[in-house]
Amino acid sequence: MKTLDFYELISKRRSIRAYDPEKSVSDETIKKILEAGRLAPTASNRQPATFHLVKDTTLIKKIHSSYSREWFHKSTAVLIVTGKREDAWARSWDGFNSLEIDLSIMMDHMILAAEYEGVATCWIIAFEEAVVKKALNLHENELVLCMTPLGYPPEGYQKRGMPDRKSLDELLKIY
Repeated sequence: MKTLDFYELISKRRSIRAYDPEKSVSDETIKKILEAGRLAPTASNRQPATFHLVKDTTLIKKIHSSYSREWFHKSTAVLIVTGKREDAWARSWDGFNSLEIDLSIMMDHMILAAEYEGVATCWIIAFEEAVVKKALNLHENELVLCMTPLGYPPEGYQKRGMPDRKSLDELLKIY
C-alpha cells in the first residue's frame, strides 16, 4: 500500500502535457481511477455521470481531433465525463442544476486517484464538444463537460513547479 499523505498528493499533482505513446495504463489501474469517480459525492446522490474510457485507436484519433494540442495526440487513453441535466438534482425554487458541479467533483476524484497511482492527467475543457459527441454517438442533450488523457510522461520529463496561486488571505473571508 502506498503511503502518500493526502496534502502532499494535492500539492504534487500537476497537469502533464507530454505523453509516451508507447506506454499505456493497465486496466487494473484504470479501474481504481474510475472507482474513485464512482465513489465521489453528488447532489442528492443522483450520480448523473457517464464515464467514457476511450482506448480504441480509431476512436481515440477522432477524440484527439477535438483538441488541437500536439501533446494530447500522443495519449493512448482518454477519459471523458458526460451527463444529462435531467439526471442531476435541481432546486425546485430557482431551477439551479447540479450537473456541472457533480461531474467536476467526480472528475477531480479521478484525477487525484490517477496522481496517487502515478498516472499523468490534464483536465481539458477547451475542446470541440460536437466532435466528441459525434465520435461517441452521444445524444444531443448529453453534456460533455471535461476530459483528460491517461498515461505516462516520456522518459526524462520534468514536472513543472507549482504555478502561481493566490494566497489563502486573498481567497478567505472569515465571519
